[in-house]
Parts: sequence; structure tokens; C-alpha cells
Amino acid sequence: MEMRRKWMGITLTVCLAASCLLSGCGGKEKGELEDSRELVLYTWDSMFPQEVLDSFEEETGIQVIYSNFDTDETMLEKLAQADGGDYDLVIADDYIIESVIEEGLAQKLDKSKIKNFENINPLYQGQFYDENDEYTVPYGAGIPLIVYDPEAVDFEIKGYEDLWNENLKDSVALTANYRVINGITLLSMGKSMNEEDASVIEEAGEKLKALAPNVRMIQDDNTQNALLNGEASVAFLYTSQVTKVLSENPDLKVVYPEEGLGFGIMAGFVPSNAPDADAAHQFLDYILQPETGAKCFDEIGYYSTNAKSDEFLENSDLAVPDSVSKGEIIQNVSEEADAAYNKNWTEFRAACD
Repeated sequence: MEMRRKWMGITLTVCLAASCLLSGCGGKEKGELEDSRELVLYTWDSMFPQEVLDSFEEETGIQVIYSNFDTDETMLEKLAQADGGDYDLVIADDYIIESVIEEGLAQKLDKSKIKNFENINPLYQGQFYDENDEYTVPYGAGIPLIVYDPEAVDFEIKGYEDLWNENLKDSVALTANYRVINGITLLSMGKSMNEEDASVIEEAGEKLKALAPNVRMIQDDNTQNALLNGEASVAFLYTSQVTKVLSENPDLKVVYPEEGLGFGIMAGFVPSNAPDADAAHQFLDYILQPETGAKCFDEIGYYSTNAKSDEFLENSDLAVPDSVSKGEIIQNVSEEADAAYNKNWTEFRAACD
């Protein structure tokens, strides 16, 4: 379950290309660098503002070679074929990084070379794929949130539990990810989004079916339009949809649920046999600078994982409030648990029809 699809429904396009950067150091023209170094950056298309890549080269003399993959699985396959070589820095999703580390394809970071490591928001550290923060630097989070029209809802929505309020009959729009919707139901019960106990999952299924009368629609694409056209007064939206709907109607209210956030994280890691691991460390330190990080988050539209970048964001909606301290990432579960989640979802969808 890729974070991009899991949380934001974003379709990423394969674009295999190299970024040609501007002038190097010492006043020499582009292409005249002596003993030039390269940073081979492997990630999805359009994950960094060009000005950030350009300024990194100008400051360090290291040319960034930008190589793209289409899916996390493609990245893992290529990295395994290269035995952890070929690439200096990879930005990928949380769940696949767990596999990368387990297969010995990532090296531990030398934090003495990443002076800005302390800028990372602790909310996004200590996660299941890197519990001791030895291998990765978070680079943006996808966080689905509740958004509602305060003119159409006569009470303050504070969390997931409020979606069951009988005053919201036929008024709620939901995204269509079965694990996410099961997950927020479990959070409303004080349970984990990754619950394995079949009896607890069954209990969540019964509660989920009780939400059906309030559900106006379930769809992944352009769910935010239901708020804009008045078809729904409340919506549970992916990050990209939250950004879009607020740009259209800034008077809508965003809720950071009191039960805790569900999110996905992209993170950077240095492959085990990276040709220039030092260049990778330099780049990680560079993008962890507060203003540089803010430029990146504003460009890619993910929530800031750099606490020191928040004050520099042009889009302040990409900064999670300091009061939010709880969050959980959806992980793989047993086949039995997954079957139970699917059963809940099937019955819920039928109850909504």
C-alpha cells in the first residue's frame, strides 16, 4: 500500500530524466567544473523545486542527477539489482523503506554530517520502518483530514467520533480506502489503525455500518468537490484534496482529529553501497535547512516534517499545529486481519447503497 495512493490518491507519472543544473563554483561556466562530483537522486518526478536543486549545486559544486521511478516496488527492484549501489540518495514511502532496511540495502546515517537533523518534527520520528531514526530523514507527510462547512454544520467537529453525529445525516463525503476508513473507525474507539484482533475488527465493522446513514458519497477522485458544490457539509479528504478545497474556499474548517492522526511519510535514505554517500549527507542536511525545507513542502504540497520550516511556509495549511502529538501509519497486517477489514468494508458499502 503506497503512501501516495494510501493517503492522497495521487497518481505519479514516470519521467526518466536528468536535471541539468546551473553554474558551479569558482566562477566557471556550467560543465567546466574540475573534479566534478555527482549526486544521483532517485525518487518520483517533480519532488524538488528546481531552484533548490540549482542552489545546492551552486553552493557545493555537486551536480544532481535526477532519476525517477514510477512505484516503490520498481525502486526496490532496481536497488536490489544494483546491490544497494548506483544511487546516492533515495526518497520513497514508509512501508517500502522497511523492506529496504530489512534487505540490507540502506546504510546508517552519519548524523555528524547532518547538522540540521534536530529540525525534524518528533511527530514523524520513531516510526515502524526506522524505530531508532538510524537510516532515514522524513521528507513530507500525507495526512487525510476532516474538513467541514461551519455555515452548514451547527456544532464544532473535533474528531472522527463526530462523524457519527445524527445531525450529519446524508451529509458526509468519504474517500474510498478500506484500510483508512476502518482505521479512523478504530481510532474513534481508542484502538490502533493496525488492529489484529478479529473480535475488535468485527466490533469496528458494526460501528462503521452505523455511520452509513450519514454518508452522502464514497469516492476517491475529487471528493472535495462535494464540499464546494454543497452536496456534502463534511468530508474526509486526502492531503491534496484538502489543499485544493481550501484554495477554493478558505472559510471551510479543517479538523485535526483529537483521537490522533493517521498519516504516511516519505523519507530519504542512503543506499548501502552509494557511490557518494557524503554527497547524499550534504543534500539531506541542505534540505533540512528551515527555509529550504519550506520551499520543498510548498512545492510538493505535503505536510511539513521539518518543525523549523513551518514558519517559512507560504501555505501555512501544510504545518500541523504544535498541539498535535499523536499519529499512526497504516502497516501491513495478517491475512486474517486483512480479510476482516475487507469484510467490514464490503458490508459498509452495501449499507450505504
